[in-house]
Amino acid sequence: MNAATRVAISADRAHTWHPFTPMREWCAPDHEPLVLLSGEGAVLRDSEGREYLDGNSSIWTNLHGHRHPKIDAAIRAQLDRVAHTSFLGFTNPPAAQLAAELVALWPAGTLTRVFFSDDGSTAIEVALKMALGHWRHRGKPERRQFVSFRGAYHGDTLGAASLGQIPTFRTASREGYEVVELADLSELEKVEPERVAAVVIEPLIQGAAGMQLWPSGMLRELRAWTEQHGVLLILDEVMTGFGRTGTMFACEQEGVVPDLIALAKGLTGGYLPLAATLTRERIFESFLSDPDEDRTLYYGHSYTANQLGCAAALASLEIFREEKVLASLQPKIARFSELLAELADLPHVFSIRQCGFIAGIEVRRTDGTPFPPADRVGAQVCRAARACGLLTRPIRDTIVLSPPNCVTDAQLTSACSAISAAVAEICHG
Repeated sequence: MNAATRVAISADRAHTWHPFTPMREWCAPDHEPLVLLSGEGAVLRDSEGREYLDGNSSIWTNLHGHRHPKIDAAIRAQLDRVAHTSFLGFTNPPAAQLAAELVALWPAGTLTRVFFSDDGSTAIEVALKMALGHWRHRGKPERRQFVSFRGAYHGDTLGAASLGQIPTFRTASREGYEVVELADLSELEKVEPERVAAVVIEPLIQGAAGMQLWPSGMLRELRAWTEQHGVLLILDEVMTGFGRTGTMFACEQEGVVPDLIALAKGLTGGYLPLAATLTRERIFESFLSDPDEDRTLYYGHSYTANQLGCAAALASLEIFREEKVLASLQPKIARFSELLAELADLPHVFSIRQCGFIAGIEVRRTDGTPFPPADRVGAQVCRAARACGLLTRPIRDTIVLSPPNCVTDAQLTSACSAISAAVAEICHG
């Protein structure tokens, strides 16, 4: 270990607080943090020169690989102009163009307005404010309930976290509205539609729940119910958006267009924080008013519509077009399915859940019972996989595998071999 790395680790232990990380274990003297220095394509390199496949796309953000020349060039070109300007009462060309291109991804006349923010949590946060404001301005303030689903995770800010149905993440504060939890569509009779502002759901697959799949057709049925009762539908495609499930957006697979949708993570190709909430014109129009009746949406962030982020996002969308990313993904997804099927034969692999280029490999005891939570078997498996050249994180005892779209067949094969070896090493013990 060189001197610069030792200095970095020392400063980290003394001053940083890492997200979703048991810090006592992290700060222990015998723990050697992994210091990542560089990357290219689907590969990351650490301070010791070791290489790893970026097995969860740097927490589901990186789409086209690290150091993609088109995104690099777009950011450098924007730096030659300006890095950031306020979007509060001003505009800028990259943001305006990006809004137009995002709207163009949807059927004409559906999602027509784009509100930029910083991350998935804030994209959900503003969707909630839009939904509540819409009904209030339409003279229906009693519509203040949100319906979310068991296992849901929609972010960590106060409003977004209140929707969540995972105790670890949920906040008790639901100021200004109520949240009704449902297990599935069979429980819709629990709600009074005339009191519901919106239903919020991760389409096709729930991420933090352990990559749990929704039944085929469920989203389409839910859309029909919301339309029948005049309820808004908010889709959280923070994880699933931009090709992760094999289509640009997961909801396309069931022919659904929501009333609001939250996008983030892959929006900039994994380069910079940027999020977008898209909504319909009628919701936008409900906030329009004369000066004596102020209906302004008082919500925003200092870095809203950051020009560097918008430039990166525009380059990412151009890559989708030029490299025909969605078409090239199809054979990779098929190969991914084959490799995952081989893992399913391992004695400690209880379940494999796949949606496009997203997979969760759940490990349990051979009798099907879960390992004790305190054993943190999923974390142990991921550490063992690191020694085989794979970087990823678990959701409890579900190992997540969702590599960048640019991953090669050889890299996919190597990743699944690393998981196989790690499961054998840890679970058999």
